[in-house]
Amino acid sequence: MADQSTYNTIKRRVEEAGRGALFFPDTFADAGTSDAVRSALVRLCENGILTRAAQGIYCYPRIDERWGGESILPTVEEIAQAIAARDRVRIAPTGAYALYRLGLSTQIPANVVFVTDGSPRRVSIGKGRGILFKHTSEMRTFAYKSSLMALIVTALREIGEEQVSESQMTVIREQLNNIPAEDFNHDLSLAPLWVRKQLTVQ
Repeated sequence: MADQSTYNTIKRRVEEAGRGALFFPDTFADAGTSDAVRSALVRLCENGILTRAAQGIYCYPRIDERWGGESILPTVEEIAQAIAARDRVRIAPTGAYALYRLGLSTQIPANVVFVTDGSPRRVSIGKGRGILFKHTSEMRTFAYKSSLMALIVTALREIGEEQVSESQMTVIREQLNNIPAEDFNHDLSLAPLWVRKQLTVQ
């Protein structure tokens, strides 16, 4: 049967990809018709091999061996990066999620926002949560050598020049130690003037 052949092909490729891998229906466009692929993905979820990670995105989940062998779902970041890789676009965390990533907030926003040089869109990840991609024409966002430096600049811009507290700057200065000096010196020139001053205060 063609559908069974599609199922077996997809199952083999999923297992070969390894735990933690993410897939889209068009990942398997060469494995059968679109209906056969969709049917196979549904069956693989029903059989506990795949997990639906988000709208139109499937995961071969990692297993937590320490805590009862439960499936570990992909992070928002992993889902967003998989979408970016598929669409061949660049993304960067922004807004409240940038603060969370840096440890400046413990709250993960319901809608995690990334800026992108691709098309704007929203991807549902269930229970009212989603990933929002906002198009930006500010290409310097993607010119940073250090992704951590880009995150720090984004977080400071989110907080605002007049609202940055000393405790927040303490956390940020600790993070700066993880950025190579060459990358820091390059990236500093891309930041707004007030951010540069904050980051170079001794």
